[in-house]
Amino acid sequence: MIPISYNLRSLMRRWRTTSATALGIALVVFVLSTSMMLSRGIQAAMALSGRADVAVVLRKGTTSELGSSVPAVQVGKIVSGPGVKRNAAGNPLAIAESIIVVAAPREDASGQIGNVQMRGVPSHVLEFRDDVRLIEGRLPKPGGDEVLVGKRLRGRFAGFDLGKEFELKKNRTAQVVGIFEAGGSMYESEVWADLDTLRNSFGRAGLVSSVRLKLEAPERFETLRDSIEQDRTLGLAVYRESRFLELQSEGTAIFVTALASVVALFFSVGAILGAMITMLTAVAQRRRELGVLRALGFSPFSILASFVLESLLLALIGGLIGGAAALAMGGVEFSTLNFATWSLIVFKFSPSTEILATSLFFAALMGALGGLLPALQAARLSPVEAMRR
Repeated sequence: MIPISYNLRSLMRRWRTTSATALGIALVVFVLSTSMMLSRGIQAAMALSGRADVAVVLRKGTTSELGSSVPAVQVGKIVSGPGVKRNAAGNPLAIAESIIVVAAPREDASGQIGNVQMRGVPSHVLEFRDDVRLIEGRLPKPGGDEVLVGKRLRGRFAGFDLGKEFELKKNRTAQVVGIFEAGGSMYESEVWADLDTLRNSFGRAGLVSSVRLKLEAPERFETLRDSIEQDRTLGLAVYRESRFLELQSEGTAIFVTALASVVALFFSVGAILGAMITMLTAVAQRRRELGVLRALGFSPFSILASFVLESLLLALIGGLIGGAAALAMGGVEFSTLNFATWSLIVFKFSPSTEILATSLFFAALMGALGGLLPALQAARLSPVEAMRR
């Protein structure tokens, strides 16, 4: 077999075309990697929000909290179901919440309007959501026009910062009295207000969007679900919170991945053509070398393998550059539309070893496809014809 050092010297000798092709492949790998990191970031934000020992109760036939409406008079019956955990005082660990989406102007100079999800929560919300922590300010007073803002939403819209005010609805403002964090979950992209204030402000008195119940153990979920869903007078559906939020993230994650994959596909065609042109040029410039190699006894298969290997090395160089650039995006925040609620969700690029391995494999595939035709052409060269030219 032809030594690999021969291929490395060849790539270094043609450093201009090598650099151009490698950067093209790097761009494809960067787009593909970041798209998968975005999708994983969305799913991670949703997964962090869901727990296996929490059940979510919605109106039957709805798949999101935004479209659900549960009569408040049913809440007492729901929270008394079997398997619901109770606190030291003997009260069930449960909360009823209302979800609405409001339009708010962006903080930047563009003045564009975006959708923000608001969650009406009871005063004991932090007892139920023990992973949520107030990092600045205080809790809203019950019945007041005061709100908490998730830290990822802070400053993205006009008035969404501590001590500021924004328009809750026409002729009614809300003051931000606290900033909270929720372990990187999707709740950090929400605004929380007093449950009664939110319901009365938007004509939802007597209704809640969902009821969450903390279970004595994750295994008690089926018992609780059967008890509630089999009661025809309620007309409710019960989901495990982790699974419910996973379903909510699918639409957005699929859209982001599909859009970026289409872009990467078009770019990859260009990168394959670039690799092919680079290797065809190498064959044309090295015909005499190829004749010498054949005269020295190297078989056509050895030359074929050598050129494919050279194309793979070129692609892997580009893949490593693109992968390193994608890794640099790790932890960067990105915002997009949550298709389940049509509101803004902020999350981070989430890299993983699997994503980088997939991207490098895709780069190697582009290199192999781009180098195969030139390698076949090189292998078919007659040594006598090559030496004459």
